[in-house]
Amino acid sequence: MQKLAEIITTQDVNSIFETIHAMAALVESDGTLVAWNSAFEACQKTTSPGRNLNELFSPHDKSMLHAKLTNGVKGHWAVEFPLNGTGSSKYCDCTFIPAQNGRVLFIAERMESDIALQEMIERLNRRAKLFQVESEFTKKIARNKQIEMDAVMVQASEVAHVDSLTFLFNRRTIIKELQDEVLRAERYHSMLSVSVVDVDNFKAVNDTHGHPIGDEVLRQVAHQLRESIRHPDVVGRYGGEEFLILLPNSDSRAAAEQAARLCRQVRETVVFAKEHEVNITLSIGVAQFRTGVDTWDTLLSRADNAMYEAKNDGRDRWAVAK
Repeated sequence: MQKLAEIITTQDVNSIFETIHAMAALVESDGTLVAWNSAFEACQKTTSPGRNLNELFSPHDKSMLHAKLTNGVKGHWAVEFPLNGTGSSKYCDCTFIPAQNGRVLFIAERMESDIALQEMIERLNRRAKLFQVESEFTKKIARNKQIEMDAVMVQASEVAHVDSLTFLFNRRTIIKELQDEVLRAERYHSMLSVSVVDVDNFKAVNDTHGHPIGDEVLRQVAHQLRESIRHPDVVGRYGGEEFLILLPNSDSRAAAEQAARLCRQVRETVVFAKEHEVNITLSIGVAQFRTGVDTWDTLLSRADNAMYEAKNDGRDRWAVAK
């Protein structure tokens, strides 16, 4: 049987790109937009229009985009697209695919779980505003509604900071924690290390067993990470099957020891999910903060590159950034 790529025509490809919901754009190595599909054009109407892919990204994602374009790093990552004038944003699962003449095909697909999360936050915020209006009518009603509003705001705060699948810190919160730890390490000249953790061959788990089993695998991995790190350390879901661990007051040696322990522990644990037994492994990249040299995003980028080095060396292992 012929491969699909060998028999479809240029016209077929054009129809495919115009039909899919994912945003697709061909860009130069510096991010300059060359061509795009209708889904990408629709996105430009809700975000900042421009001639460069960088202009669609929030400030803290631009450096990551530049690094992936420059270094040709493959793989998926989650990115936030702010919506102009609304105060809200949407999350997309992004990837780069090398094309001819040094160009790159950028594909971004909206993450439905983040859509549901955003809708929940907006719904809770609308309820909070309604309670504020009602509280002005009478002191008695205001007192009761204030209690109810406080409960809703607490719930909204939890939803805004916690990943709905794993109940770890979500991407936005773990990045904020990383920024705070970098400022603290810079100010007090203290040690700080980070680990980027990726579940090996996770796509194969989804393809073989289905997404519900894949979700259960992520939940159990998240539980092991949360229970296996020391108290000062913080772990969050960075996006997809990637997690981020912050290790304050720890050098790369201590972080590597933790990474080795986590790899061994997950390797020796069988995940039981709906009568399925799934064996999984981890690839972990470790980087230590260099005072006066690193920023939070360069530190994260170094750890991310080390994680890919571990994957290239055979997976089920860890690597320390130089």
